[in-house]
Amino acid sequence: MEPPVLSCNTDATTFSNGNCISDFDIITWFEDVSKNAGSVQTQTLCNILKQNCGVEYLKKWLGSYNISDMDACELESLFTSLVPLASHADFEPYIQKIADGDTTPILTQQPMTTLSLSSGTTEGRQKFVPFTRHSAQTTLQTFTLAAAFRSRVYPTREGGRILEFIYSSNQFKTKGGLTVGTATTHYYASEEFKTKQEKTKAFICSPYEVISGGDYKQSTYCHLLLGLFLSDYVEFISSAFVYGIVQAFCTFEEVWKDLCNDIRDGTLSSRIKLPKMREAVLCIISSNPSLASKLEASCLELEVVDWFGLVPKLWPNAKYVCSIMTGSMQPYLKKLRHYANGVPLVSGDYGSTESWIGINVDPSLPPEKVTFAVVPTFSYFEFIPLYRHKQDCCLVPGHDFMEDDPIPLSRVKVGQEYEIVLTTFTGIV
Repeated sequence: MEPPVLSCNTDATTFSNGNCISDFDIITWFEDVSKNAGSVQTQTLCNILKQNCGVEYLKKWLGSYNISDMDACELESLFTSLVPLASHADFEPYIQKIADGDTTPILTQQPMTTLSLSSGTTEGRQKFVPFTRHSAQTTLQTFTLAAAFRSRVYPTREGGRILEFIYSSNQFKTKGGLTVGTATTHYYASEEFKTKQEKTKAFICSPYEVISGGDYKQSTYCHLLLGLFLSDYVEFISSAFVYGIVQAFCTFEEVWKDLCNDIRDGTLSSRIKLPKMREAVLCIISSNPSLASKLEASCLELEVVDWFGLVPKLWPNAKYVCSIMTGSMQPYLKKLRHYANGVPLVSGDYGSTESWIGINVDPSLPPEKVTFAVVPTFSYFEFIPLYRHKQDCCLVPGHDFMEDDPIPLSRVKVGQEYEIVLTTFTGIV
């Protein structure tokens, strides 16, 4: 029997039967699909192929097969034997057609109005990646799952606030009229982002006008100001990547006096010039001389110790700091630990622009020992075993390891190194 699907609508997080679920239910759902990862993955691939049946890319290999009448196991066998592994370069001609305005089903049957920009860490340049409603929905599911695991270790108060240093980047239009921006920019503008806050009953300190302002310095100042104004209510501090938190605190060292003055007088620094941002922030803050004096005294003490312990001093109810802290973000951990002085650092979840992959199932572990568990309903995952020394394998160009044929998620082994291959609902295989 196919396990229930974790789905999210604009009212609540629900199982497919429509019943609202608790953190316990969410974790139980995840444990169920993980125990049955093999069959869940087979069904996930079946769903992907049947939803995208007839798209231009797949017709080359599966065009002569009646996919809609095949069962999940047949489809998995057919797909893995006929459809070759591909890199982003293989998809670029198709994505360019979409960007130029071709509305025929090229990579996916889902309506395509938005493209994401990748980080550029894979090939040294940013790439276009399809972004659909499904992309935003799986982001909400990732955050919902991760929050459920975090709440078991670090319970937070309902109605608390999140000091989240998040930013929307500038967007532009392609020749065909599609909106291009980072995946996070698209998510912050989605209904799913609002749903996340409603569902968790934990709202970020800053309004959307601060997130979407498009000026990093002005947005950072306002994030800090509102985070301080609501300091007693802040349950945790977050950002997409850890460098965003470290940079924000470095900015704080320079502007803390202006921030305290704004809180004392209920004003907003003249450095904030964007009208919508100013209006939104001034609707939230008000004059609070006692809070300003308290913050000012704390900052004077922190200056003496080079801002050691800034987090617990200014946000005494913050349970943890959460962000992506792995890979290229690790060099920022030393500075963040200086600011945090014992406040737990929780590594964010594992994903790519193409798809979310896994969640942090043990938030109590330090970032250097973080463990991610693959969510088998997000995409179809294959794993290419990588070996340092092995005969009869193909040498991977530019690397000191070799690779074998890809295997499914259900056959991965602890301790083996792998490269992940994704087949997504948005058409990337």
